[in-house]
Amino acid sequence: MKRTDTIIIGGGQAGLAMSRCLTEQGIDHVVLERGRVAERWRSERWDSLRLLSPKWHSRLPGFHYRGADPDGFMTMPEVIAYFEQYALSFSAPIQEETTVLSVKRAPEGGYFVRTNQYDWHAPTVVIATGHCDVPFVPAMAAKLPSDVRQLVPSRYKNPSQLPPGGVLVVGASASGIQLAREIHCSGRPVTLAVGRHTRMPRRYRGRDITWWLETSGMLDERADRAFDLQSARRQPSLQLVGTPDNETIDLGVLQAQGIRLVGRVSDVDGSRVTFCDDLKQNIDAAERKLDRVLGNIDRFIDETLMDADVRDRRPAIEVANAPRELELRRAGISSVLWATGYRRQYPWLKVPVLNIRGEIIHDGGVTAAPGLYALGLNFLRTRKSSFIDGVGNDARVLAEHISQRFDRISIAA
Repeated sequence: MKRTDTIIIGGGQAGLAMSRCLTEQGIDHVVLERGRVAERWRSERWDSLRLLSPKWHSRLPGFHYRGADPDGFMTMPEVIAYFEQYALSFSAPIQEETTVLSVKRAPEGGYFVRTNQYDWHAPTVVIATGHCDVPFVPAMAAKLPSDVRQLVPSRYKNPSQLPPGGVLVVGASASGIQLAREIHCSGRPVTLAVGRHTRMPRRYRGRDITWWLETSGMLDERADRAFDLQSARRQPSLQLVGTPDNETIDLGVLQAQGIRLVGRVSDVDGSRVTFCDDLKQNIDAAERKLDRVLGNIDRFIDETLMDADVRDRRPAIEVANAPRELELRRAGISSVLWATGYRRQYPWLKVPVLNIRGEIIHDGGVTAAPGLYALGLNFLRTRKSSFIDGVGNDARVLAEHISQRFDRISIAA
């Protein structure tokens, strides 16, 4: 049995940020990582993916991008190298190739953490496995015929994996629109099933949209002041893509390029797929959200007398008549890619801190179980909590909470 003060589960952005902050506090700890540093970025991302936010927006505690292209977008090899450099910068105590099998309360206090390597005991545990954990695939997918190839974004690498024929991409958030465009450019006909989404331009009034969201304070909106926190935590990712030419991709662009838009998938019956009559409704809802965001930016510019280009709103998206049903074989569709988001799963967590949906119940990352914390989840403490650039602030707060907890235990002893 190995012992330490704090066990961090996960060696991605959240786990590394937590490790740096605990190092600054002088708290002994270990980071348990199932693979290598930034394993999810290594093994669960497609080849052409770039970060959706500029390189300057990748600040972590005690570390930031120092290259010559701060407004560019990191490729996946660059992201992995960035995290490796970060871990080396403070000699993060990472135990790689270590899979956590269970976390249980210890009779004498604290937690037992069993892994495939060693068993550990610590008074505090930080769950830093991230927001994008397990791809969500609806149960109806099981009704598709076996000759239809099914994938999720974390298993997709490039179009060469797909058999000849058309592709149905389900989901129109960041992953869905990028993959729909890439697959379409490979010469395969693509149908995109559109559900809830958040339309966003890459640049607005002369600057990257990330700069406006950051500078205006929208990304710093606090969870305890959110009008509907649970709804905010379930918001789909922004329809953004990071390219050297700062390209904007939205449904209008995809439709103009020849991608067919349809509503949400409502049912599957063999090779017959039915869609909801909600395409226009979903697009209109996204337009209203976009209007609110850009309106907030406009007001911020006016109030601060900031120099900015004139308003450059993109035209509204006109919806063509969308089919309500497709017979996949007849339509020449041989593959379905489920870009339908992620769920968190904690089968190894044997502490009663999960709600009925399997999500960790917490207040700003602090659970009701003494010494058990969560980090890296969507809107944990602020709107950017799950971003590379946002997780550090949360890590600092939780590291201070852990330090104070040890001080109280020391005084009580």
